Amino acid sequence: MEFKVKTLAEVTANGEEVDVLFWVGCAGSFDERAQKITKAVAKLLHQANVKFAILGTEEACTGDPAKRAGNEFLFQMLAMQNITTMNAYGVKKIVTACPHCFNTIKNEYPQLGGSYEVVHHTELINELLEKGKLSIQGGAFKGKRITYHDSCYLGRANNIYEAPRQVIERLDAELVEMKRAKANGLCCGAGGAQMFKEAENGKKEVNMERADDMLESKANIVAAACPFCMTMLRDGIKHNNKEEEVQVLDVAELIANAMDL
Repeated sequence: MEFKVKTLAEVTANGEEVDVLFWVGCAGSFDERAQKITKAVAKLLHQANVKFAILGTEEACTGDPAKRAGNEFLFQMLAMQNITTMNAYGVKKIVTACPHCFNTIKNEYPQLGGSYEVVHHTELINELLEKGKLSIQGGAFKGKRITYHDSCYLGRANNIYEAPRQVIERLDAELVEMKRAKANGLCCGAGGAQMFKEAENGKKEVNMERADDMLESKANIVAAACPFCMTMLRDGIKHNNKEEEVQVLDVAELIANAMDL
């Protein structure tokens, strides 16, 4: 599937409008693994005929890692830059594949003058499937066991538990839960800017603990909905030398694969 994703600058220059801004995020832009998630989301939006655009080089980091690490000044500087850009374009609705971006723009930008309707990509994909704008055919995952890892910023922080599961349940696979799931889910170990620092002394890495939960579920596929979680979960699986047996895929990738996009 070949198509060009337009920037808001291009769309505005052509006198056009879009329904939604796709906020790509730093991981989705620069991390090699997360770029595949970005492409999967873009393909699904395109397939569903959703009019969308990105900010491209006008998109800066939301400031989430800076804020979690205690640098409020840097956070506000980045946030104000993004809010000024989005308000200039008259942005109303935003979809993002990163729960960190989602949480920051949804819950922290309004205090700085940036109020938007913000949805996570699992919510939008679920809505598109419910409305019939996306339809899954074929048995790409027939006979597979899929478990879903709840991202902290999606689950406990914003109470989004069902949308990703409803999406997975549309596949011809068995959804199995880990012993720690939903409100009792275990952090992957990357939140709170922990992603960007060395681990502190302790008996076990958090993502190794989470890998034990994943392997205990006997799932063939671990579904993630966050690029930070993706990195940590994959590292946990690799540490156990199970990458041949257990795949870690984003919810968007599962649907894109099932639709053969």
